[in-house]
Amino acid sequence: MSATQESIIRTFHQTLASCSSLIEAGDYSKSQHSISEHVDFLNSISSSVLSESENEDSGKTALEILAQIHQYICLPSLNQEVIDALAFEWPKAVARFACVSKRSLEVAGSIIDRLVETCSPRDMLSILCEALGSRDELFAVPRYFIPLLSGLAKVLVSIQRRHYEQIKTVVPVILNVLETMSSELYDEDKDFEELFCKAIDIANSIQEVRVKLEGKDRNKLRALLGLYVLQTMAFVSIGLTSKSSSCPQLVLQLCHFLRHCELSYIGLITGSEVDVLTELVLGDEGDDYMNCFSQVKLGASLAVTWAYKSNEVALAANADLAAVKSELQGNWSRRWESIGMLKHIFSCVNLPWELKKHAINFLICIMDGILSHSYDDHVDYSAYMLTLYSGLQAIEIVIMYASDAASRKDAFGVFKKVLADIPTSLRFDVLRALIKNSNSSSMIALLLDYVRGEMHLAKTKKVPLGNALEPEVHESTSFWSPSVLELVEFVLRPPEGGPPLLPEYSDAVLSALNFYRFILITESTGNSNYTGILSKDNLRKAYNEWLLPLRTLLTGTMAESQNNDDPFTSETVCSLNPVEFVLYRCIELVEEKLRCL
Repeated sequence: MSATQESIIRTFHQTLASCSSLIEAGDYSKSQHSISEHVDFLNSISSSVLSESENEDSGKTALEILAQIHQYICLPSLNQEVIDALAFEWPKAVARFACVSKRSLEVAGSIIDRLVETCSPRDMLSILCEALGSRDELFAVPRYFIPLLSGLAKVLVSIQRRHYEQIKTVVPVILNVLETMSSELYDEDKDFEELFCKAIDIANSIQEVRVKLEGKDRNKLRALLGLYVLQTMAFVSIGLTSKSSSCPQLVLQLCHFLRHCELSYIGLITGSEVDVLTELVLGDEGDDYMNCFSQVKLGASLAVTWAYKSNEVALAANADLAAVKSELQGNWSRRWESIGMLKHIFSCVNLPWELKKHAINFLICIMDGILSHSYDDHVDYSAYMLTLYSGLQAIEIVIMYASDAASRKDAFGVFKKVLADIPTSLRFDVLRALIKNSNSSSMIALLLDYVRGEMHLAKTKKVPLGNALEPEVHESTSFWSPSVLELVEFVLRPPEGGPPLLPEYSDAVLSALNFYRFILITESTGNSNYTGILSKDNLRKAYNEWLLPLRTLLTGTMAESQNNDDPFTSETVCSLNPVEFVLYRCIELVEEKLRCL
């Protein structure tokens, strides 16, 4: 041992001896001051040691201090008052030393376990929670939390009364740690598996307490455990999927709790059982407590997606996935609810694409197996439209940002299948909302093309008229109505005023012009005016407010681009050429119609 280390250990023993003598003497004021000085000394050493972690002597210093603490608290003659007083400060100080090395982590864990064995469970519960919730950035790493969570798992099974209330207080603290760590994952960090293993140990402790309870508290603790497991499922999937092969094993362990919590896969994927758990835990407290469970629906959707991905996971949860698929394929309301749940996967920014692909494939499997799209005229389907709308918005994210072309194609395919599952009378309203709330030119273009396809299908659909089959379109058909012109106007004359931005919105503009031309030609050819496009006022509006301002903008943009030698501007001209062609064709058609009026 070096002279520096000997000096540190000597100071450690001096400060510790001072604390012990003052505590035994009953001098509260001086003992608190002495404990504070002792802890400040330990913290200064741990900060110094961690900043010099590459120094072998620093690691030895940390181990020696931990060894001395462990030896001290294991003394048979140790005064309980002394250990109780030091227990309020030591867990946090010891956890800081745990960050230095793997061996330090092990010894720190032994110290905290010893404190848990010898001190009041009620005190240790608050002490460990306080240590979990207060840390500085230097020590915000998994090794700091691992011994604290390990001790907490042991404390939970030792508490003697008010089990549900005390566990309910602890859970948000733990989840806050897991959320922070899963969002700050680094490739080189090897301790995340152990951190989540300790989180699973917490779940085991909650389950152990639950089986001892009876009545209302047992049921409420079951619900709290269910929410905790689902939230942890989300963190595990976000934090470890693409970084570690341990994630499936952790998922397997979490899925075992689904049976204890009486959760079914159909209840998870539709969200119905998640709502029941939330109601049981929330009670009369208001929404603030549920902030710590913000991702339970993501966790529920992931539990089903993991089962779809792995038979082993499905077996762990005792889930019949074939029955789940069959139920969703045959029941429109549950199917739509599942779309609303899967949106949490599609829209989660931090979730690896691999899981989003599996979720898309699961949804494709459901949509491809639908037996019929028949609906009851007496049912108010509009109540589900917000769910479907938000689900489609989430699928749009995959369409636009998936890491490979195949996934984007699959996402667009299932997007169209979900739209087709919506009653025709409501489908246009959903599409209109999607278009008007999209910031993507390409996505708006795809949606307008879809609307045009629906209109073409409605126009060419054959219905019996007497002895012949003739095309027929009813004015009540939702797609052939004046509302479609709103979509054209939304693109060609945006709500914020002026013509659209070019070339940024060239895809949407080209699609809107083609859409307008299609309606104009179709209505003219069929001598109909279901959309009102052929009225004099609408023709003039389109000509003066949509087409001519766009022509002015387009002409100026292309002239500016052609006078610039930058290769990027050449690409701009190429992207605007189709727009120019269709725009002039629309102007010609409108001018022709106006001359005939």
